[in-house]
Amino acid sequence: MNRVLVRSVIVTLPVMAALTLVGAAPASAHERRTVGAFEFVVGWGDEPCYTGFKNSVQFSVTEASGAAAVTDLGDSLNVEVIKGSEKMTVPLVPNFRVGAFGTPGDYRAWVTPTRPGAYTFRFSGSIRGQSVDESFSSSKTTFNDVEDGANIEFPVKDPSTGQLATRIDREVPRLETRLREAEDRADGARALALVGALVGAVGLLGGAGALVVARRRGVRRDGAGAEGSEALPEQSGSLSR
Repeated sequence: MNRVLVRSVIVTLPVMAALTLVGAAPASAHERRTVGAFEFVVGWGDEPCYTGFKNSVQFSVTEASGAAAVTDLGDSLNVEVIKGSEKMTVPLVPNFRVGAFGTPGDYRAWVTPTRPGAYTFRFSGSIRGQSVDESFSSSKTTFNDVEDGANIEFPVKDPSTGQLATRIDREVPRLETRLREAEDRADGARALALVGALVGAVGLLGGAGALVVARRRGVRRDGAGAEGSEALPEQSGSLSR
């Protein structure tokens, strides 16, 4: 009987250890920290977290002494989601209703990450009069970094909005440069056309001037001939006398 019991214990222990590890896995993806009179547990609401998918900053808070959940947080605490130099303040809202659904003390700040990598959550404000200013950063020992959503796309990996925005930012300067070059070429063509028009106008004016001068000379010659024809009869009459 003792041998059977020992064998049962030997067989059961690995199974219990495995179940313990499985149950502890989600908690390892969050960071637990005691802050004054309270205990915080912080991480992504859904893990792993992928770009382009709605997720949340999960903030669970209990009393450090009796582990009673804090259900009256209200709007006294804010969370700032930080990625590099970019920051955004997101409101914390309860993800529970006491006696109805959810886990008391579980608050969420809903956000859709658009870039992979490390993120930081900064909590500031107060809880029941206690000042709070704590930052939690993703890492291998806290909670997961954000992964690229393209890694789980199937059957075709479409470019994300972030990738499209990056490509647009890269292409716009090139298009602006080409547009300026086209405008410069157009300005050059317009300038040549204007010069041609001016040259043509000068030519027309010169031709008109030459025509006027030629006509004036013709009038002068005609006038001189008329005066000569009137003088001839007088001369002939004087000779006959």
